[in-house]
Amino acid sequence: MVRLGSVDPRYQSYNVEMVEVTGGRFWKPYADRGPDEQDRYQHRPPLNLDNPRLRKLAAALGPAYMRVSGTWANKTAFDDRDPPPAAPPGGFETVLTHRQWQGVVDFSRVVDARICTSMAVSTGTRDAAGQWRADMARRFFAFNRSIGGDIAAAEFMNEPTAPFLAGVPEGWGAADYARDFHAFRAFAREVAPRMLVLGPGSVGEAHGKEGDLTTRQLLTASSPAVDAFSYHHYGAASLRCAGGDWWPQTSRNAALSEGWLATAGRGLDYYRALRDTFEPGTPIWLTETADTVCGGNPWAATFLDSFRYLDQLGRLAKAGVQVVMHNTLCASDYGLLDENTFAPRPNYWAALLWRRLMGEAVLDAGAATDGLHVYAHAQRGDADAVALLILNLDRKAARGITLPSPAARYTLTAEPLDGGEVRLNGQRLALGADDALPALNGIPAPAGETALPPASVTFLTIGAV
Repeated sequence: MVRLGSVDPRYQSYNVEMVEVTGGRFWKPYADRGPDEQDRYQHRPPLNLDNPRLRKLAAALGPAYMRVSGTWANKTAFDDRDPPPAAPPGGFETVLTHRQWQGVVDFSRVVDARICTSMAVSTGTRDAAGQWRADMARRFFAFNRSIGGDIAAAEFMNEPTAPFLAGVPEGWGAADYARDFHAFRAFAREVAPRMLVLGPGSVGEAHGKEGDLTTRQLLTASSPAVDAFSYHHYGAASLRCAGGDWWPQTSRNAALSEGWLATAGRGLDYYRALRDTFEPGTPIWLTETADTVCGGNPWAATFLDSFRYLDQLGRLAKAGVQVVMHNTLCASDYGLLDENTFAPRPNYWAALLWRRLMGEAVLDAGAATDGLHVYAHAQRGDADAVALLILNLDRKAARGITLPSPAARYTLTAEPLDGGEVRLNGQRLALGADDALPALNGIPAPAGETALPPASVTFLTIGAV
């Protein structure tokens, strides 16, 4: 197989939302919502990053990046006083305490997840003229440095194409973004010269809707400026946010369809074209993604979404994306882990197999056929071996492939597809005593014809041929 390129060693990564760290109002679980309820949020306490199960399961996905950002980060003040203030200062909605950030840094070390983040940009960070000031960011970076924190990369702000969510001054536009961004970049070069500056971190425009502030406007005013070009992608609106005209809708029935899986490629195509125009040659990072905005659909926590999750990883690696950060590790319906128990969901098992088997070198497995997608990487830990990811999207029929030599096979299935239980080669996946992970062993697959069950995900590892 021809080598197409390689991905970052931390290619498969995840988000821990800033609001999880501080505590606050985040997406309300579907089970807690009434049929006509308008409030999409509920309060949650700060995430317990010391939880042994959470640490053990996150460490199994390492090395990774952990992005601590999100919409709420735009309006979050950092405060290093002890005790912290009883209420956020003016111009902010939330406070990140030094103890909470210490928890993030400790967690990142234990689980081998380098930190990515973004700055607060709301009115509390600005002078009388409305310009962004680095005073609070300077205190934050000084504290982070004092405790040995490793911030690998940062976006200036979360999703600047949606300034109405960021708490910026009224009328803030592309010229203001360029001014503020360049102030941030100069600050970053001064206090953290090895940290990658990412941007712009836009979202949603690939669906054909553009708001008052577009990525093209931002880049026209500010580029060239970044070390890596970042964007966000969601294929649709969740049921929580249904009814608007910005995001398309999707359904359980579409979860294995070619049209649904192709949305990841369309998102990349849109933002890569802008990268090529304004930031040619810079690496592309997808710093926030899941099935749908607003916490995910109910089936995001089931095996149905594992097809999207893995197809996106395979598709974007083949297209040259360097990093993909799933939203989230353990919050709301799109979390890899249950937010209350930290029990693995189907996407966690999918992520774990990708981490164990798919290496950094990306190989050309040929074009996908309708209903059968094949992706190839060098096998993790053995550059002379090949790891294949094969998705059989047909819900009713097995599909056959021909193996050139004996392989080890890892097939994921679920019954029902929109359930939370997953089987590997017919054996139910579950944590053991003291939250021990199962062995995830492959079974022998002889050379020649082999059948892939309907609606299944199969990894194959094949020695050098």
